[in-house]
Amino acid sequence: MAFEGLAEKLQNTFKKLRGKGKINEKDLKEALREVRLALLEADVNYKVVKDFISKIKDRAIGYEVMESLTPGQQVIKIVKEEMTELMGGTQTKIVFSSKPPTIIMLVGLQGAGKTTTAGKLAGLLAKQGKKPLLVACDIYRPAAIEQLNVVGKSLDIPVFSMGNNNSPINIAKAAIEHANSNFKDIVIIDTAGRLHVDEELMDELKEIKASVSPTEILLVVDSMTGQDAVTVSQSFNEQLGIDGVILTKLDGDTRGGAALSVKAVTGKPIKYAGMGEKLNDLESFHPDRMASRILGMGDVLSFIEKAQANIDEKKARELEKKIRSEQFTFDDFLDQLQQVKNMGPLSDVLGMIPGMNSKKLKGLSVDDKQLEQTEAIIKSMTKGERINPSIINASRRKRIALGSGTKVQDVNKLIKNFEQTKKMMKQFSNMGRGANKGKFKLPFM
Repeated sequence: MAFEGLAEKLQNTFKKLRGKGKINEKDLKEALREVRLALLEADVNYKVVKDFISKIKDRAIGYEVMESLTPGQQVIKIVKEEMTELMGGTQTKIVFSSKPPTIIMLVGLQGAGKTTTAGKLAGLLAKQGKKPLLVACDIYRPAAIEQLNVVGKSLDIPVFSMGNNNSPINIAKAAIEHANSNFKDIVIIDTAGRLHVDEELMDELKEIKASVSPTEILLVVDSMTGQDAVTVSQSFNEQLGIDGVILTKLDGDTRGGAALSVKAVTGKPIKYAGMGEKLNDLESFHPDRMASRILGMGDVLSFIEKAQANIDEKKARELEKKIRSEQFTFDDFLDQLQQVKNMGPLSDVLGMIPGMNSKKLKGLSVDDKQLEQTEAIIKSMTKGERINPSIINASRRKRIALGSGTKVQDVNKLIKNFEQTKKMMKQFSNMGRGANKGKFKLPFM
């Protein structure tokens, strides 16, 4: 889960501060020491950490915190504000050309995920009403053109290619002409990468840049490489001049060093983050929302956006009625798992809800194999057992396990997860009721 290690350490540190009626300089110094260590362990750039801690200290040692009725909360508020600023302050969107097409040039090292990201970005922009064209300019990596064609076909987005025998510069120029004559308003150029930054790579990218004058040059970097990602970003920016960064594999980055360092080191914003392997797993990067997630404050806005994009509204309304009348059944549970699965890893999604304990959510992750097993177990239950799981005794559990080709332990685990989900759904429903009293509103409630 993204930032898991860092988030846990920071949340434990601030939990100690929350309980204090007053905070002195010694308390603050100890807390900031723990924050500093947590950030360094998360592979955040040393200078970035030093400046970050200094800013918090300057703001926290003063009347605003020391004389506050809730000093712990004030410190956390300062940390959130500074962390948001560290990652860019506000969301930075793609700049679209006033005269189409908008040309987006994706650059980066080999293995960072440029080709897949090109498809993800095209798909995201297509949902916004744009007409993208993917351009295959990586003529060196084996099967790179074929990979882009497969990605484009699965998204129903056209791909422009001229094979491996033309220069990337000629391909890029021809692609712009093709886009103009076929009324495409976005051109996404997938360029070649290398295993490391070298003169040959940069010269070719500079030539492409000079020949097509891209509206945006976006650097694709693997967030899991930590400080290497920051070093690569700095090098590309100095030699090529980039407009923004796309962090891939952020869902698997338990440390978060790249996300917290890139903007401060390069001065260039993170515009998108890859949050999974699927072609719809690309999100706009919101510094304030990411800071909230790291500090355990949740991310309700992203949760709502994901839910609205993936959950059937009519079914959600029906489910709400069932939850409030305590009629939530195993059939409803299976239907919800299938819908929530489309939103991404369950632990990540539920982690967006304020107050959710990420440790307790780890066992609720859902993959295809697990979903098939869950479906088999539920379908091996009688109608009465699905409606009222409390009647499922030891002998019934053995029968269900035998009928589903699973073990009794699997049946026990599913029943436990069902009860946990039922409680969480009830909690969400109560939060939804609060919306009528001026609080935030959960999707479709």
